[in-house]
Amino acid sequence: MACSRVANWCVAVAVSPSTLFPRISPTLNPNPNYLSSSVAPTPLSLSLTGRRFSSSPVSAMDKEDAAAAEQEYALHSTLLQEFTAISAIDKAWLFKSHTHTASASSSHAMFCVSQPNLLVNKRKKSIVSATILTQNDASSVTFQWAPFPIQVSGVSAMVPSPSGSKLLIVRNPESDGPCRFEIWSSSQLQKEFHIPPSKHGSVYTDGWFEGISWNSDETCIAYVAEEPAPTKPTFNDLGGYKKAGSSEKDCGTWKGQGEWEEDWGETYAGKRQPAPFVININSGEVQAVKGIDKSLSVGQVVWAPSTEGSAQHLVFVGWTFETRKLGIKYCYNRPCALYVVKAPHHESKANETEIHSTEDVQAVNLTQTISSAFFPRFSPDGKFLVFVSARSSVDSGVHSATDSLHRIDWPEDSKLYKSAKIHEVIPVVLFAEDGGFPGLYCSTILSDPWLSDGYTLVIASIWHSSQVLLSINVLSGELLRITPADSNFSWSLLALDGNNILAVSSSPVDVPQIKYGAIVKKAANNKEWSWSDVANPIFKCSDKVRSLISSLTFSIMKISVKDISASLTKGASQPYEAIFVSSKTKKSDALDPLIVVLHGGPHTVSLSSFSKPLAYLSSLGYSLLIVNYRGSLGFGEEALQSLPGKAGSQDVNDVLTAIDHVINLGLASPSKIAVLGGSHGGFLTTHLIGQAPEKFVAAAARNPVCNLALMVGTTDIPDWCYVETYGTKGRDKFTEAPSAEDLTLFYSKSPIAHLSKVKTPTIFLLGAQDLRVPISTGLQYARALREKGGQVKVIVFPNDVHGIERPQSDFESYLNIAMWFNKYCK
Repeated sequence: MACSRVANWCVAVAVSPSTLFPRISPTLNPNPNYLSSSVAPTPLSLSLTGRRFSSSPVSAMDKEDAAAAEQEYALHSTLLQEFTAISAIDKAWLFKSHTHTASASSSHAMFCVSQPNLLVNKRKKSIVSATILTQNDASSVTFQWAPFPIQVSGVSAMVPSPSGSKLLIVRNPESDGPCRFEIWSSSQLQKEFHIPPSKHGSVYTDGWFEGISWNSDETCIAYVAEEPAPTKPTFNDLGGYKKAGSSEKDCGTWKGQGEWEEDWGETYAGKRQPAPFVININSGEVQAVKGIDKSLSVGQVVWAPSTEGSAQHLVFVGWTFETRKLGIKYCYNRPCALYVVKAPHHESKANETEIHSTEDVQAVNLTQTISSAFFPRFSPDGKFLVFVSARSSVDSGVHSATDSLHRIDWPEDSKLYKSAKIHEVIPVVLFAEDGGFPGLYCSTILSDPWLSDGYTLVIASIWHSSQVLLSINVLSGELLRITPADSNFSWSLLALDGNNILAVSSSPVDVPQIKYGAIVKKAANNKEWSWSDVANPIFKCSDKVRSLISSLTFSIMKISVKDISASLTKGASQPYEAIFVSSKTKKSDALDPLIVVLHGGPHTVSLSSFSKPLAYLSSLGYSLLIVNYRGSLGFGEEALQSLPGKAGSQDVNDVLTAIDHVINLGLASPSKIAVLGGSHGGFLTTHLIGQAPEKFVAAAARNPVCNLALMVGTTDIPDWCYVETYGTKGRDKFTEAPSAEDLTLFYSKSPIAHLSKVKTPTIFLLGAQDLRVPISTGLQYARALREKGGQVKVIVFPNDVHGIERPQSDFESYLNIAMWFNKYCK
């Protein structure tokens, strides 16, 4: 199923960060022992955020057993809380300083830090600041941190202006109130604007439709917000219709529902139409951008470069739909294009009385010759526009695949037409030999991603089981891996300042570490980078957590494909990978129990980065085998495209081969293996316990795909069911009304077809608001398994969607997974 491109273990075990599909995510609870005073959960009892049922009838426990169970539950909850308390950096900004000496220069950094607050079930956010002192020869760098963080509350987005002299704060309403825009200077709140719902709804800050952009003279801000809701019919107390314009405060009336409108699926429930707006921060005037067809949903808006006195333009991404909007979260296979349109507010005086042609008013499609274009970024000098394309995903129908990078040369007069030439900078890589570049897999691009030369782009991309940083010369196409090639750590990109880079590096057994990168030497056509560790107060963890993870080690294993057939492409025949985490020291010769961890998608990837839930499970005495089966991102397009049409067979066999690999190496006992996955990882989990019923002693499935025949009629991405079942031809076979033959094949490829063979005790964790894999699929499987006498526990989180990422839900989910595995694996 479609999820974020990389498995986001802080949110969901097997879907990125995952859901059914990824691309890559990371105060203290005032009472870390808050669970210790409650009775250990029993069948039919309420959990913190969910409801559970058990396959066995409720029975009385003697006082001694009850006390022991309660103590174990309390101890595990306390330990998990210590892992949960580790903060994450959501965003960071670097600001230039005018303070320079002959030997050093300074700049300022600002970090937006988040931390789960279990008590209020929200993520608490704060700002942490630092002054950076850098030697001009890049020999050393020093961070001077502010003594305390500053908590921010009710903030939806923070966007500094290009010069760094202003800061936009967006506060979306929790109900039907106005959006609030605040403009801050370095010392005070300069202006505040309240934008009523009649103008537009909430501003999109989701990372996909989101687009908040200052213009060059910092007088206007373009952004994407929900179009005003259509007027609903009003009736009086006797059911009589009242005309529009009637007072909404009249207590003798009530609102009808009006016509239902499509939304964009998972996490976008109730959001109908993202559209661009511009606010003038001098007058506070807000205008909708005109000239955009109503069939387009708009996102990622940026200002185009302009010359003095000329009209200003906006570039944006537009998604179209025909009969319905399919789910778009983590779904890169939705066709989209770049458009340019004239912006309001900044029409030149010379043209104020001029009658413009339709072409001047209407948005122009810049990328008609390519099926996908997003993440538009202009070069600092405004001479070219670069963008990412997921055309291989759109053209094949898979929800995520190998990207390509493109460039459009931008004319000074902004007169771009449908014939604009698109230059391919980085093509789709089908297959990489001898450890070479496996292709571009991009989940985001910084708003200012350029080195000081103005044509070198820095980007984070997946490279096999790790995420690395790349520099790309967008004029020549030269690509360099600028993070250490001899490291299996994963890196994320925070911010750039000239040729200096802020990044974060981590591994499954290493807490995230801030890194500061600088070019220290320039050879012929080559840049050498120096990476310094930055001591910081952000990624603090308890001594207990640090001690536990210090006893762990990890490696990335290459797993050879079993039973290579002549029909396999070269890329699909190459080894895939698995991340193995284990203890450095053994208390005895006995092997630790093994948890097999499976990501969602299936076209996502599990990265070699730090995961709080997985580190917690490792600390309990489990080895982990995190499998990136064929079809995962980061290994080239041929390997990825080998899976559609073979879901439930090729991926299952890859996992079983990986398990046999570690058993044969003497790293795991065949009698103590558990399996854990979510979304498509849950599809694999339930397939494995049915197809290899003797192999697993316990299983945990988060929002699993259990029955494609049931899911296809209720999911927000029914096309996924067709493509993964039929292969690429399923893209053209997709219909909202599957035939009897379709339903028969869907069922036969589903885990529920193997239900009669299942023996493994299984815990299910389900989000009741999940639109991607509706709760009915997991409940149907769990109920059927219970009816045949299987050991089953189900926890339902009433207010959670596919990711089960609300702090209390995420906490209770992994706490119960740990208790379940302890019961059956040890």
